[in-house]
Amino acid sequence: MTLDNVLARIDDDLETATNRLMELLRIQSISTDPAYKADCDKAADWLVADLRTIGVDAAKRPTPGHPMVVGHVGEENSNVPHVLFYGHYDVQPVDPLDLWDNPPFEPQLEETPNGTVIRGRGSSDDKGQLMTFVEACRAWKEVHGSLPCRITFFFEGEEESGSPSLIPFMEEHAEELKADIALICDTSMVSRGVPSIASQLRGMLKDEFTIIGPRIDLHSGHYGGPGLNPLREISRIIDSFYDQDSGRVAVEGFYEGVHEVPADQLRQWQNCGFDESEYLNSVGYSQAHGEKAYSTLEQQWARPTLEVNGLWGGYNGAGSKTVLPSEAHCKITCRLVGDMDPDALREKIRAHVAAQLSPDAKVVWDQDLEGSPASVMNISRPEFEAARGALSDEWNREAVFCGMGGSIPIAGFFKSVLGMDAMLVGYANDDDAIHSPNEKYDLKSFHKGIRSWARILDALTKG
Repeated sequence: MTLDNVLARIDDDLETATNRLMELLRIQSISTDPAYKADCDKAADWLVADLRTIGVDAAKRPTPGHPMVVGHVGEENSNVPHVLFYGHYDVQPVDPLDLWDNPPFEPQLEETPNGTVIRGRGSSDDKGQLMTFVEACRAWKEVHGSLPCRITFFFEGEEESGSPSLIPFMEEHAEELKADIALICDTSMVSRGVPSIASQLRGMLKDEFTIIGPRIDLHSGHYGGPGLNPLREISRIIDSFYDQDSGRVAVEGFYEGVHEVPADQLRQWQNCGFDESEYLNSVGYSQAHGEKAYSTLEQQWARPTLEVNGLWGGYNGAGSKTVLPSEAHCKITCRLVGDMDPDALREKIRAHVAAQLSPDAKVVWDQDLEGSPASVMNISRPEFEAARGALSDEWNREAVFCGMGGSIPIAGFFKSVLGMDAMLVGYANDDDAIHSPNEKYDLKSFHKGIRSWARILDALTKG
């Protein structure tokens, strides 16, 4: 029997597979709200039972928070590849509820100008994507009687609430979870109908500082002029972060560890169907405002940033209060790429601020340090090109190695905790409204996602 038989079974069983997904979507597995703890348990139980129907030795594993689902199929010490597939069964809260057109946990099929969609919380992030892999395995098992390789299934229930149990669980069960490569389906396509493999994810650095001037708020009639105003001081410091002509960050050493994008990847990005005008205009921009020497996609995927996320101080109530405030506050984040070191970068930024301080101004930094490096995938591994070929065949369009502007910590954890490379393949679209009211997942994405995983499993096995 051939791959064609598996693809035919997927096509024939699409309605049944969609109904199974609807069952899972009805479970209100909101991980961040303790009121839904029983629902998270119910979702884990549902997945365990479903995996067992396709011959997977699956179990619900306890954690201090919501349970993990872990399952295994295939013989150890065999000559076939061993892959780990990761997804998460928890979902975001549904607020504001009044903006939903239909109840968020009563999923339904809906016709739209872009085709049929599955509407409901978790349909795209991440239950629908998770089930594309499970359904591919189901079809393969029904046709061949067994799966083509060793597979470890690893489903988390706390991804949407900070994953507090994830690293301890991975460390405790490291030997059980290790595989040749991890597969993650929690991403989107770069453009509608363009199959995509994420080759790099930006990291994150967060920090916060307070500029302190006088010991108390001062009357602006008495001290306006001779007095140092922390709001003016912090505004001047923020301005010094940037070179206005080039759009570059002006902090000394900021770009250490940043690498240029290889020419072959740039070619893929330039031909991936990304509509810059639509991307910018959809949020009210007329042009990109980052580094002028780089395209919008490069700015989003492959260049680091230093952003001001919050700025406050002084009087913010109704009317006016004529004071020079004693303090001014700023929250910043940096998106990191390449080999940028978040700890080293934090020190560079803090040194930059200290060098800018005026006499009588002092800075106090937040002590809750948070930072993670970028994740750069090893696309030289043969699995990546095998998967790219499989995706290209399914979508009848060259698949691209793309970047991602955000962060998916699990990809880095697989490397740092388990020593595994990860490959991220997702079928979501940018208009899926994940985390928002009226979340949806295109039925085409669900259907072709299942077919895509079947092709990828076939390619990985033959490779």
